[in-house]
Amino acid sequence: MLKIRLARGGAKKRPYYSIVVADSHSPRDGRFIEKVGAYNPLLKKDDPQRLVLKGERVTEWLGKGAQPTERVARFLSLQGLATWEHGTNPTKGEPHAKAKERVKEREDRATAHAAAEAEAAEAAVAAAAEAAAHPAVEETVEEPVAEEVPVAEDAAEPPVEG
Repeated sequence: MLKIRLARGGAKKRPYYSIVVADSHSPRDGRFIEKVGAYNPLLKKDDPQRLVLKGERVTEWLGKGAQPTERVARFLSLQGLATWEHGTNPTKGEPHAKAKERVKEREDRATAHAAAEAEAAEAAVAAAAEAAAHPAVEETVEEPVAEEVPVAEDAAEPPVEG
């Protein structure tokens, strides 16, 4: 199967891409059939040299059955050579099974904690109501009296005369 795709060139941290027609089994930067354009991502978006395409050759290869990759299809749609639409993946942001289990466990713990708090509050209200219904006998609690301890003066130190 023929693909119209990007082949990376340039130096490290300085990418430059050639838009090529290649067999889908050949390596990304390897053998290709024809170079049909170039893409320089380092240039400003409004620069005409950022994306250069040979429109006639691209339409000819598309007519022969070459399939553009996702990124190249975007470029071609900007030039009006092909149509491209956003892919639809309705489950893209949905969490996986383990994450769903963790959320469910967290919700179960929260409901159990809320139920325990509600029971404790009901028990406190019931205890307060029972205490109000049966007045308790007031008990006098004697506080322990602190004993006074005589303070002894140090006899070892002689008085200081001035």
